[in-house]
Amino acid sequence: MNSDEIETDEMCAAADADEQQELYEHIRMEVDSGQVPLRVDKYMMEHLRNTSRNRIQQAADAGFIHVSTADDRQQGRDSRPVKSNYKVRPGDVVTLMLNRPHFDTTIVAEDIALDVVYEDEVLMVVNKPAGMVVHPGVGNFSGTLVNAIAWHLRNLPTYDPNDPQVGLVHRIDKDTSGLLVVAKTPEAKSDLGLQFFNHDTRRTYDALVWGHFTEAEGRIEGNIGRDPRDRQRMAVFPPDSDTGKPAVTHWRVEEPFGYTTLIECRLETGRTHQIRAHMKHIGHPLFADERYGGTEILRGERTASYKAYIQNCFKLCPRQALHARTLGFRHPVTGEQMDFSSEWPADMAALIDKWRKAYPSPSKKEDDNHTDS
Repeated sequence: MNSDEIETDEMCAAADADEQQELYEHIRMEVDSGQVPLRVDKYMMEHLRNTSRNRIQQAADAGFIHVSTADDRQQGRDSRPVKSNYKVRPGDVVTLMLNRPHFDTTIVAEDIALDVVYEDEVLMVVNKPAGMVVHPGVGNFSGTLVNAIAWHLRNLPTYDPNDPQVGLVHRIDKDTSGLLVVAKTPEAKSDLGLQFFNHDTRRTYDALVWGHFTEAEGRIEGNIGRDPRDRQRMAVFPPDSDTGKPAVTHWRVEEPFGYTTLIECRLETGRTHQIRAHMKHIGHPLFADERYGGTEILRGERTASYKAYIQNCFKLCPRQALHARTLGFRHPVTGEQMDFSSEWPADMAALIDKWRKAYPSPSKKEDDNHTDS
């Protein structure tokens, strides 16, 4: 692994690590002879991509940043853990030590079932099931969607799954289901990537969220960035702040139930956990979304029967009730508008059917009464 390719989540994956545990070298950097004294956290920031100074400091606090001086090596002494304020000097060797062996992240083709919705010479659209990780990463180095795509395209000589110029154009979360587009050529990926960047694509998601809305539709604008209190979660910051990246979500009520609502979300931007964070921000967490509080009983009755009903709902769909239902874009070669849609997967369909039967919306009741008459 090159010194600028470490995954950010690896930097503090074991912040409470036992000092006696075995550590493995993941990054090694030799300080140049002309280097002026500089704090090790600043030095590493200048030589690493895809991380932050805070992550480096957490790694140092956990004992994962080691340094050996020229004198140490001459005397046969091992490297030693240092704090963030240690100043590197010429001849120092800085290493990142983690509590697991280095893992080869080369993408290998794996014979995994793939739901291909559309395919031609330059692209394909796939329907990802909930529970499948999109791309290999910490804790998920195999069994991912890109491993399945690599197998599906294994006989295409021009497709290299390890070439970042081809492959998935965008991503969705592990426990979100729905549509994704894959580029087979660099030209297709460049064109499609530009459409996503310019917000020229059409994407809608269906979500079951806690609570009722007083309006039929609305717009959420707020920057999305890492939650400083929980690095596994995203938080919403003011649109005019320097924290996070700009994000806009449009929502529309599709069907209200007793204490939840089925909504459609349309994205202008595609930030990490955007819908999940935005809906949490306005007080409507996604149903069964554990990371954002959706596995608490946030609305409803205090009765034992209602609590049992909710627990049964969680069992039906044990993940955030979010599905990337539609995807539209211009074909990168023909310019034709391409629009795709996918049905709810079985778990989400069963969940919504359960709410619909137990707490039908007023309009649904009227339609049923009209039919009966």
